[in-house]
Amino acid sequence: MDLRSRFVDRPVFITGADGFVGSHLTERLVDYGADVHVFVRATSSGELQNIRHLRDDITVHRGDLRDKQSVQRAMSALTDYTDTIIFHLAAQAHVGESWERPYETIDTNVVGTLNLLQTVVDLDLDIAKFDTAGTSEEYGNIDGQMEDKHEYADDGRVLLSERSPVNPTSVYATSKLAADFLTMNFHDAYSVPGVTTRMFNNYGPRQNPRYITGTVVTQALERDVVELGNLKPKRDMCYVSDGVRGHMHVALEGNPGEEYVYGYGENISMRDWAELLLEVGSSEGHWDDPEIVQREDRFRPGDSDVEELLVGYEKLNEETGWEPEVDWCEGARRTIEWYANNTEQWYGRVDWR
Repeated sequence: MDLRSRFVDRPVFITGADGFVGSHLTERLVDYGADVHVFVRATSSGELQNIRHLRDDITVHRGDLRDKQSVQRAMSALTDYTDTIIFHLAAQAHVGESWERPYETIDTNVVGTLNLLQTVVDLDLDIAKFDTAGTSEEYGNIDGQMEDKHEYADDGRVLLSERSPVNPTSVYATSKLAADFLTMNFHDAYSVPGVTTRMFNNYGPRQNPRYITGTVVTQALERDVVELGNLKPKRDMCYVSDGVRGHMHVALEGNPGEEYVYGYGENISMRDWAELLLEVGSSEGHWDDPEIVQREDRFRPGDSDVEELLVGYEKLNEETGWEPEVDWCEGARRTIEWYANNTEQWYGRVDWR
C-alpha cells in the first residue's frame, strides 16, 4: 500500500510529537503532505526540541495531557475536519522512572489517555482512527498458571502476539495496559474507532539516552567503561522507522477495537546487544574497545524485570504487508552516528555521570 498517497492532506493529531517516536512520525507525515497538528507539553521556554525544524509545516498546540481543559482547547481545532487520525504517543515512557515517579506516570499515561478519549466524545469529533501506543512491557513475565495460554516458537521460546496473556510488572507497564483498556472501553461504549499498538523495544536517533541503546552508546563515546544493569533479559529490538511505519499502517488499515503488535521478530540478550553496538561503533571508528561492566545498583527493583520478549507480528503482516526493513547492524550504525554527531542533545540527560 502506498502510504504517502493515503496521507496527503489528511488531518492528523499527534500527542508526544516532540518525543522520540513521535518526532519521527511527525517528520514522516509532514514529508507525506499530511495536515499535521501536534500536541506538546507547554514549557516556560516554549522550545521544540526534536521537531523544531518542522515548525513552519505543522500546527502546534501546547498543553498538558493531565489537564482536560487544555486537551479540549487543542482538540477543538479538529471540529472542522473529517476523518482525522489521532496518534496518541505521549507518555512517561521509562520503566525505571515509573518507580521514581509513579504518580506522574499514572497521571500522564492513564488520566491523559482518558482526557483525550473523553474529549473526542465531548466534542463529537469525526475521526477515522484513534491509535493508542502501548508497549511490549505489558506482557511481563509468564505467569505459571497461564503457561498453556501462550504460543511458542519451534525452539520453545514464548511468542507474543495479540492473543497472549498480559502480566505487567512495572508501574509503567500497568499504566500503559490501563490506557489500552480505556481505548477499548470507549470503542465499545461510544464507537470511538480505537486501536492499540504494542511496539517492541524501539531504538534509534533522538531516543532518550537513559534507554539501553543510548546508555551504551553515550558511555562508549565518552569513556572506556560501559556500566549497565541486568544483562540477561532478552528484547526484540525494532528500529524506529519500522515502528513508525507500523503506526501508519495500523492507523489506515487496522480494525477499530483491535490490538496490533509488532517488532523485529527476533530477540537478543542485553549483553549481546551491547556487544553488537560496541562492535559496530568500533568498526565505524567511534571508539576502540570499551569494557562492559554490570552493576547491581542499575537493576530494576525486586523481581520487576521482564526476562524475555519476542514478538509474533503475523497479524499486522497479513492485514497490511508490514514487516521490518532495517536490520540490527544498520539500525545500530544509524543510531550511533546520530549520538556521535548530536552531543548537545543528550550530554546533560544521561544517568551515568
